Amino acid sequence: MQRAAHGLANAVVRELRADGRRIYGSSVTVLAGKGNNGGDGLFAAAMLARRGMRTTAVLTAGSAHPDALAAFRAAGGRVQPLDDANVEELAVATAGDDVVIDAILGTGARGGLNGPAAELVAALQELHPALVVACDVPSGVDADTGETHWPVLTARLTVTFGGAKAGLLADPGEGCSGRVHVVQIGIEDHLPSPALRRLTVHDLAKLLPHPGRRAQKYTRGVVGVVAGSARYTGAAALSVEAASVSGPGMVRYLGPETVARQVLARTPEAIWEPDEPGRVQAWLLGPGLDGSDQLQRAKDALQAAYDGGQPAVVDAGALELLPERCPPNWILTPHAGELTSLLGRSEVRVTRDDVESRTLHFVRLAAEHTGAVVLLKGATTLIASPSGTVFSQSDGNPWMSTAGSGDVLGGILGALAASYAASGLGDDGPFAGIGIGPEERWAAVAAVGASIHGMAGKAASGAGPTTAAAIAREVPETFRVIHKYVSA
Repeated sequence: MQRAAHGLANAVVRELRADGRRIYGSSVTVLAGKGNNGGDGLFAAAMLARRGMRTTAVLTAGSAHPDALAAFRAAGGRVQPLDDANVEELAVATAGDDVVIDAILGTGARGGLNGPAAELVAALQELHPALVVACDVPSGVDADTGETHWPVLTARLTVTFGGAKAGLLADPGEGCSGRVHVVQIGIEDHLPSPALRRLTVHDLAKLLPHPGRRAQKYTRGVVGVVAGSARYTGAAALSVEAASVSGPGMVRYLGPETVARQVLARTPEAIWEPDEPGRVQAWLLGPGLDGSDQLQRAKDALQAAYDGGQPAVVDAGALELLPERCPPNWILTPHAGELTSLLGRSEVRVTRDDVESRTLHFVRLAAEHTGAVVLLKGATTLIASPSGTVFSQSDGNPWMSTAGSGDVLGGILGALAASYAASGLGDDGPFAGIGIGPEERWAAVAAVGASIHGMAGKAASGAGPTTAAAIAREVPETFRVIHKYVSA
C-alpha cells in the first residue's frame, strides 16, 4: 500500500507542476471509500500534507482504512464524513480545490456508487473540478470490462497499480480515465498475462515490415482493392491512395472504368484490372460499394481469398457478403452499428447502445462467432482475435471522425496484410520476439494498422479539423516517425 500511495502522491505533484502550480499551499481533497482503495488515497494525501498541501478527506462510507486514516490525521489532514445533509456543501467545497483524488471504489468493486457518494460524484461531475486524479480506477468503471456504472467522475489522470487494467483501455471506461500512469508495486511478476494488450511505438517499430536489400514488388506484397462505385468514387480513391503509401509493392484496383479514372488520376502507381486481376496476395473489400457489378466483384474476390487462404480486410458493404465462418486471417472492420448487424447474423440481438456500452464484450463475441479478427472502430479501437486476445489502440483524436477516414484505415490495413502475407508471420519473426503467439498475429497486424491510422490522423489534424485525404498524406511520415524507434 505504501508503494501505491507513494506513486499516487508523486503523480499528483507532477501534474500540479505541469500546470504551473505550487505544491506548498495547494489544496487536495481525497474521496475515500472504506476499502484498500480509500487507504491508498488517504496514505497518498498524508504524504501530500507533509509537503505542505492543505488536505481534506471526505469519508464516503462513514469509515475508512484505520491505519491510513490515522496516518492522514497525524499529518494534519481534515476529515469530513459524508452524509445526506452535507452532499451539496461538500461538492461545492471539493470542486474548488486544486486536486480531487477519487479513491472510493477500487478494482474489486462490482456495480457503481449509491447513496450520498453517488450524489456527491454526480454533483462534482457537473461542477468540473480543475484536476481529478483517479486511484487505480475511476469509481464506477469496471476494471475488467470498461463498462461504466454512472455516476462516474471523469479523471484527467488515472494512477493504477501493478499493470494497466483492461477497463482503462476499453471504452466507455477509457473515456472516463484520462491518461493512465502505471505504478510498479512489486507484484508484476505474479500477475497473469493481460487480457488486453496495447502496442507501443517501440512495438510498432519492431513489427513494421522492413524491405530487404533484394526486395521487389512481389516480395513486398500485392493488394487487390474492390471499393467505390459511381456514387462513392472517393471511397475508392482514398482507399487505393492509402494502400499505395502504406508499403506494399503494388496495388490493383477492381472497379468500373469511370471510377478507375479518378483512382488513377490520384494514384497513378495503381493498376486498374477491368477483368480478371493478376497476382494478389491480400484483399481490401467494401469501402463505398454500391451496385450489382461491384458487389459481384467483391463476392468473387472474397471467394478467391477464401479458396486461396489469402488474408482479406472486409469493410462496410462487403460485411454483408461474409460466409457463415471466416478464416482467422480475415480482418473485419465494423463500426458499432455494423457490429450489431454482424452479431445479428448469429442470432445475437443487440443495439448500437449495447455495443457502445460494452465494447470489449461484444468485440470478443463477434470474433468468436465469425472466426475472423474483428476491429471495432471507435475513439478506442479494439481488435479481437478468435483466440480471445484483444488489442486496444487509442492513437488518434476526435477530429478524425470525418467522411472517408475509415476508407483510409482500410487501405492501410490492406497494404499491411499484403506485406505480411508476402514476408510471413513465422515463429522466428518480430511478432514472436515481443510475445505475440501465432493465433494472435493477424489481430496484431490489425492493431499496427489502427495505430498508424491514429498517428497519421493526429498529425494531419494538429488539434484542428482535418480530412481523410490529409490523413492519407501523413501515412508515409508516420512510418518514418515509427522507424526512428527501431534502435531506441
